[in-house]
Amino acid sequence: MEDEQEQQKHNIDQDDENEIVAEGASVVHGEPPSDGNAPPKVDSEVEILQEKVTKQIVKEGHGQKPSKYATCFLHYRAWTESTQHKFEDTWNEQQPLELVLGKEKKEMTGLSIGVASMKSGERALLHVGWELAYGKDGSFSFPNVPPMADVLYEVELIGFDETKEGKARSDMTVEERIGAADRRKMDGNALFKEEKLEEAMQQYEMAIAYMGDDFMFQLFGKYRDMALAVKNPCHLNMAACLIKLKRYEEAIAHCSMVLTEDENNVKALFRRGKARTELGQTDAAREDLLKARKYAPEDKAITRELKLLAEHDKAVYQKQKEIYKGIFGPRPEPKPKHGVIVTQLILIWQWLISLFYRLFKREKRHAD
Repeated sequence: MEDEQEQQKHNIDQDDENEIVAEGASVVHGEPPSDGNAPPKVDSEVEILQEKVTKQIVKEGHGQKPSKYATCFLHYRAWTESTQHKFEDTWNEQQPLELVLGKEKKEMTGLSIGVASMKSGERALLHVGWELAYGKDGSFSFPNVPPMADVLYEVELIGFDETKEGKARSDMTVEERIGAADRRKMDGNALFKEEKLEEAMQQYEMAIAYMGDDFMFQLFGKYRDMALAVKNPCHLNMAACLIKLKRYEEAIAHCSMVLTEDENNVKALFRRGKARTELGQTDAAREDLLKARKYAPEDKAITRELKLLAEHDKAVYQKQKEIYKGIFGPRPEPKPKHGVIVTQLILIWQWLISLFYRLFKREKRHAD
């Protein structure tokens, strides 16, 4: 318990090997994926990969392409081309897909052909004919794909492991899998220090892929603690990068995943509060930041963020006050009409004449 409390008090402004602090890094503008409601509009050159598979690059990648039997980690969205019905989206699930080239399911043959042509970090739009997708019969389970449906994929290759680098994820022991994820996390930390945020995020996502829901569900006791000690920092590091890339909604999602496992995690509360502030969600941001301060009362970054939030609220209040003043203004005094003023002057003049007449008459009587 003492160790846990000490960890919560650890200043979030200080860097360590497990969790990256991005608040002080320079801002780097990244390109988030499309909103996912429809396939992205792409005007790049069409590359024919196979008779039934074409590719258009949305964002260039780097490095080498994966070879056969490489274990690839990717995000993708899929639509049936004729109806524009989206039936899969791993970005929404925050869970990358693991795909071993040459060992894929039959319905992913076309997708695998496209992935094999990509570099790490590359994002592309694939057009796959029904023969290399869900076939003549389609799928009426999950996902729901009609018969003979051509498929559009928006795919991002996060990264890959060549077979020579180690075992497939499914063949690893728990310790090997956690160790592989930890190495990816450390690679991500090194890339972050070089301010290569997009590449760092690729490493963190690959690490998270080793710690998928199916794997975590099987763990308990010390093994679950070991896995969370790698997985949670990766989510926090992703959030730190995403805040710098101004992708606040995604940052909030990663922080929320950590808070599901550890509701009092100071870094998750702080970063979610910071992202919510940027989105104008001031009430929710204040709640996160106040809770973070409860567990780290001496932390300067939390105090600074709360001060900025208070200044923002004050500025909004002053602006609203000026707007309301401009709309309603001070209540004007009623202006007397011209005729009323004249009448009042005549009455006063008549009263003065009457007063002088009475005084004169009294003086005359006394004289007689």
